[in-house]
Amino acid sequence: MVDANQTFIIVGAGLAGAKAAETLRAEGFTGRVILIGDERDHPYERPPLSKGYLLGKEERDSVFVHKPAWYAQADIELHLGQPAVHLDREAKTVRLGDGTLLHYDKLLLATGSEPRRLDIPGTGLAGVHHLRRLAHADLLRKALTSLGRDNGHLLIAGAGWIGLEVAAAARGYGAEVTVVEPLATPLHAVLGPEVGRLFTDLHTEHGVRFHFGARLTEIVGQDGMVMAARTDDGEEHPAHAVLAAIGAAPRTALAETSGLALVDREHGGGIAVDASLRTSDPEVFAVGDVAAAHHPALGTRLRVEHWANALNGGPAAARAMLGQEVSYERVPYFFSDQYDVGLEYSGYAPAGGYDQVLVRGDVGKREFIAFWLSDGRVLAGMNVNVWDVVEPIQALIRSKAPVDRDRLADPSVPLESLVAAEGA
Repeated sequence: MVDANQTFIIVGAGLAGAKAAETLRAEGFTGRVILIGDERDHPYERPPLSKGYLLGKEERDSVFVHKPAWYAQADIELHLGQPAVHLDREAKTVRLGDGTLLHYDKLLLATGSEPRRLDIPGTGLAGVHHLRRLAHADLLRKALTSLGRDNGHLLIAGAGWIGLEVAAAARGYGAEVTVVEPLATPLHAVLGPEVGRLFTDLHTEHGVRFHFGARLTEIVGQDGMVMAARTDDGEEHPAHAVLAAIGAAPRTALAETSGLALVDREHGGGIAVDASLRTSDPEVFAVGDVAAAHHPALGTRLRVEHWANALNGGPAAARAMLGQEVSYERVPYFFSDQYDVGLEYSGYAPAGGYDQVLVRGDVGKREFIAFWLSDGRVLAGMNVNVWDVVEPIQALIRSKAPVDRDRLADPSVPLESLVAAEGA
């Protein structure tokens, strides 16, 4: 039972936390809402940090979820620049870095993730970057501007989504780019080699150099500045800046020290939550990058590090905190923009979990949809420069029904008709 005297605390002032706070008010909650963030910036969206804002096409103010005045208008108490350092579930308190002790009736952990660090010599040199926060993007944007002006070299460790998007941005500024990746193709673990090779071709055409099958072993500097980077196969690459884009780790410290159930790292890590985003403590919820949620439709536990999960998960968690019946089963979704290629990916097709990649459309023109199948069932789909198809792709995934592969591969057959046929 929720009443006006209750206090709901949200730890994590990102998109998920801000949308949860917004939803609490929209659903009529009149109690105290406290939003805690360890950054001094108001809650913002992260996709522009590697896309429009990094490219200089979007202004800094455009990334914020709400205008700063909105929080006071909605009676949301903001604690910015203050990390939550301790959670006492028995006393139902959260302690901040400045010693402030806050009591909660319900708690939402939306602490997100943090970039994994390179564990090699030279990471303390000026010019070594990560990209997760707005402050990171500010620094990287200045660096790319300088590299482009001076014909400088950016070396990127990791050919995942962040690495590739930053590579595209850097080439847009005119910087020279080398990407070092231990696997055989970009996005190898996410898309598999079949589709990963397409990104090799795309970036190579735009002047990016790839060095596959290698890892960084040392960043070499002079006078405190990055000058080169060495790999474990004996190569040395010129570099005036280095971006570590080797993945992200869920920020689970509060959950771990307070005894909440976690998921092993080999299974994705994160805080274990059920379909209502509730943790092992019935008064504590978790959402966004940090939450490993049981997905009723997919029949597995997933931790999803993408914008749509924060956008939709925050409101779902807020409703669950209010005692509403919630089963969060959105099909995972993300998007990416690289050069003149825009794409959207829906679903979940882990390595070894599919037996076929089927392509519909023209790969050469980069106007196609790739489908990942298992026993004829669609697990995931990625539309590349083909638009307004996410809804039928996700419907095919949710149906779990075998599809006619010939018709699925035929661009003249509307996807909607396949959904209707399989659902009949």
